[in-house]
Amino acid sequence: MPGRTLPTILSSDVESRSTSKSCYVTLGTKVFDITPFLADHPGGGDLILQYGGKDVTEIMGDEISHTHSEAAYEILDDHLIGFVATEHIMKTAVKSDHPDNIIPLPPNQEGVQELKANSATSGVAPKNVYSTTGMSSAEDLSIETDLSADYRTHKFLDLNRPLLMQVWNGGFSKDFYLEQVHRPRHYKGGASAPLFGNFLEPLSKTPWWVIPIVWLPPVAYGTFLSFMNIPNTLAMAGYWILGVGIWTLVEYVLHRGLFHIDGYLPDNRVGITLHFLLHGIHHYLPMDKLRLVMPPTMFIALATPFWKLAHAVFFYNWYAATAVYCGGIFGYVCYDLTHYFLHHRTLPSYYRELKRYHLQHHFADYENGFGVTSRFWDRVFGTELAMPMPKVVKAA
Repeated sequence: MPGRTLPTILSSDVESRSTSKSCYVTLGTKVFDITPFLADHPGGGDLILQYGGKDVTEIMGDEISHTHSEAAYEILDDHLIGFVATEHIMKTAVKSDHPDNIIPLPPNQEGVQELKANSATSGVAPKNVYSTTGMSSAEDLSIETDLSADYRTHKFLDLNRPLLMQVWNGGFSKDFYLEQVHRPRHYKGGASAPLFGNFLEPLSKTPWWVIPIVWLPPVAYGTFLSFMNIPNTLAMAGYWILGVGIWTLVEYVLHRGLFHIDGYLPDNRVGITLHFLLHGIHHYLPMDKLRLVMPPTMFIALATPFWKLAHAVFFYNWYAATAVYCGGIFGYVCYDLTHYFLHHRTLPSYYRELKRYHLQHHFADYENGFGVTSRFWDRVFGTELAMPMPKVVKAA
């Protein structure tokens, strides 16, 4: 885009654009209309609105508040709409022997050098990335991958072709597979990359709303049956709440002990392919909207043993076992919906913090931070995810 085709915008106009209907920010002299990005910002649109109409150079470079990667600046560039002449720019132009080198914006090469000499512009400092993921912030998760270049560079999976048989026939070692599958990619604006490439493809995709539609009716029915057959209402409520509590532990154990079985993963294509289907594909394509919740067919396979376990433990009362089980399934429904919303929705303050925590699991440290609905079991088992400087870094 030729820079001089963009207008110079009055600073007063920029400052007035600070609402969800029209939100501008500046980075130096550049003006960005980020209204369309508010709903997709990993930290929530409200966080951006705090800086609506203002310059974000300092906050985007603040490593303590939140590290922003080069990808975040690329997203901004997609929303560039013009330039604003700051006070520094105007003062430099007034003092200059050749103000036409500086105004209209953007300045030409001579103008840029003059502005730099007068400290009126600031560059973007190199950023650090986490070596295990190749990313440095949540914004990286939403930057579209150059499919051909990615395949040429990493020799892993070609996202233009069905993925499953590539994993099965790839001959990848476990170490290479785990290194690559935990380096997130983003497919065509968040669309679903082909997995099977045949009539089975729809079975791998599940819209979030399917989960409450499929599972809440049987949960309600089982809860009703238990309520009608357990005379003590407090006991009934206790069984049901116990089930919800048990689910929170199951959520943690499944995520850490099954989905992230990385160290114990068999070094063969059967183990690698099963890992990819269970959870690897989610870390590989974490912003895929149709592969964030569990397909009902897979959940039935995982949930059936727990039905039998509940009735084995609470053998003395079928309805008590059912109440516990229904509480657990309700906990699962809350988990799956929370997981989807953490990736794709603007959320209230508590969930914004949870969202940051979970996305850090994807872009920074997949070996910690296994709690999705809360950090409780991470704290109990010592896997709470902290965010120091990247453990191993390189210039972005």
